Amino acid sequence: MKLYLLVGGLLVISLATVITINLVRAQQPGIKRTELQRHDMGIPGREAVQVLIDFQPGTAFAKHFHHGEELIYVIEGTLEYQVNDDAPVVLQAGEVLFIPSKTAHSARNRGTVKAKELATYIVEKGKPIVTIVK
Repeated sequence: MKLYLLVGGLLVISLATVITINLVRAQQPGIKRTELQRHDMGIPGREAVQVLIDFQPGTAFAKHFHHGEELIYVIEGTLEYQVNDDAPVVLQAGEVLFIPSKTAHSARNRGTVKAKELATYIVEKGKPIVTIVK
């Protein structure tokens, strides 16, 4: 019994460490990610996560993907998104974008003022929200 508790505790610590490392990697200079809510979905193994992302002027979020879909709503400023090798998409406040599961993309603040987006993810539970593409 003690062995099971020890192994279970080590697994929890390992998972927490991996999640923390991915969150630290996901935080890039000039970009602040604030998780607003996280809930299990009615679909087994899926969860919904909402994140507020602030971009300082001229900052960019590196190419990355998510283990599920991302729905983006630009709250303020001007953001440019590069999805796969498609032409860049420029969005202003009030505009939206859908990113399919596991699709590589990046974002940058093209403006001279702060930009902000609300990102809603429908992702595989237990996987990192952001995976940086190297």
